[in-house]
Amino acid sequence: MREGRVIVLIMKRTPLYQVHLALGARMVEFAGWEMPLQYPTGINQEHLAVREACGLFDVSHMGKICVRGLQATEFLSYATLNDPAKLKVGAGQYSMLPNDRGGLIDDLYIYRQAEADYLVVCNAANSTAVWAHLQVLAAPYELELVDESMAWVLIAVQGPTSLLLLSRLVEGDLLAVKKNRTLPARLGEYPVTLARTGYTGEEGFEIFARPNDSVAIFKALIAAGAVPCGLGARDTLRLEAGFPLFGHEFAADTNPLCSDYAWVVKDKEFYGRAAMWDAPCRHWLVGLKLLQRGIARQGYHVTKGDRVVGWVTSGTISPLTRESIAMAWLEAPLSEQGTLLTVEVRGQQLPATVVKPPFYHPSVS
Repeated sequence: MREGRVIVLIMKRTPLYQVHLALGARMVEFAGWEMPLQYPTGINQEHLAVREACGLFDVSHMGKICVRGLQATEFLSYATLNDPAKLKVGAGQYSMLPNDRGGLIDDLYIYRQAEADYLVVCNAANSTAVWAHLQVLAAPYELELVDESMAWVLIAVQGPTSLLLLSRLVEGDLLAVKKNRTLPARLGEYPVTLARTGYTGEEGFEIFARPNDSVAIFKALIAAGAVPCGLGARDTLRLEAGFPLFGHEFAADTNPLCSDYAWVVKDKEFYGRAAMWDAPCRHWLVGLKLLQRGIARQGYHVTKGDRVVGWVTSGTISPLTRESIAMAWLEAPLSEQGTLLTVEVRGQQLPATVVKPPFYHPSVS
């Protein structure tokens, strides 16, 4: 008889782990990290804090890869779908990393830190795959790749009062920082880089800071009135805003050209172009609003009559509007707004209609 083996999963922790515990966070495993899902007030209240005031997120688990060197711009132009050459120093852009099958390895945010120096921020769940893929593609280019994932803490401050809150703490003119731009600054005594970006649909900034400074910065933001929020609220916020999440809306076999994010794909040479550019759009990514209460979860069937015509990628009940909302891939001819369909939820066929996200009226464009 063989002896049983005990497999111990050792999860990574951000420098803010003890702060989350002290705040009563419910910690969960996410992409190999132990992260806060929610705090004692709950996901709905955290969600509303971001929509109505200011929320605070620890997103340090995300991958951070520097691309530096003479051919950094040329390399990223080939490796990614957007056009980094159009970025001014101190600017950022949403982008995607294509595979050779017409789908994606991940979606990304790219910041141009200097003329030949970029920071690529990727999803924690895909950071290993992104790093490996970039290393392979970079071989012919004159550049340096550096994994700086553990060198920086990333804190997101999001909500309509975030600008006012940060202005009280930061030395520097935040009003002069346009959307998708960065600003080197000091938050109290600590050097930081602020990026006017985010993943909630609200006004906000993401703060890059040194790990040793992160606890003091996080506590200062809470003392100033920011509400700590976990991964649960981050997910409901991004869905309500109509933002995709890799592994849900996008994956290795989904073509971004068949979605409202086709604008990311620039007409240039890029890795895997033929497989993506020439593929027909048999399905289209859409928003759905259920006309009866229910949660349409990932993988649930979307039907028209007695025929399955698509599948749900994400769904929830909006904490803001209290409506049942979802995103789904549908057969392209059925993707027009107002199309009536049904979603199979726990054996029931719930009526739904195709809508264009976002699912609320955002405070920022």
